[in-house]
Amino acid sequence: MERGSSGLRRFCREVAKFGAVGGAGVLVNLGVFNLVRHVTDLQVVRASVIATVVAIVFNYIGFRYFAYRDRDKTRRTREMSLFLLFSAVGLVIENGVLYTATYGFGWDSPLQSNVFKFLGIGIATLFRFWSYRSWVFRALPVREPAEETVARGGRREPRTRQQVP
Repeated sequence: MERGSSGLRRFCREVAKFGAVGGAGVLVNLGVFNLVRHVTDLQVVRASVIATVVAIVFNYIGFRYFAYRDRDKTRRTREMSLFLLFSAVGLVIENGVLYTATYGFGWDSPLQSNVFKFLGIGIATLFRFWSYRSWVFRALPVREPAEETVARGGRREPRTRQQVP
């Protein structure tokens, strides 16, 4: 199979796994957000930050043990530190959208809060996908298949491929 198409397939599988974990994380995030809003008198952004932190913990477990389980596991402290750093940036993006809608425009009904919470999650997810795959869950180097060799004059030399013009 061609290297380019297998790379595209691998990327599509990665996006699907990231989406599955992320989708479950969105449900956790929105569920905790609405639960905290319903049972406490916390302000909307504080309730959102709590929900985001719970979702970050949920997502780390999902990413490490499902979506990126085949990635480098040798530097867990570094991985966790970078995950928390980029997750914190995502938290600021996500809750910055909600903060702006709530306190900048006065859009603070339960429906509006959920819409802007969801929008913030979407924007932060783009950042998280890029940062997690680029910096946190680094891919192991791809191992090329061993070069074919052919015996020539009593020694082994690499076989060259014919190039087509």
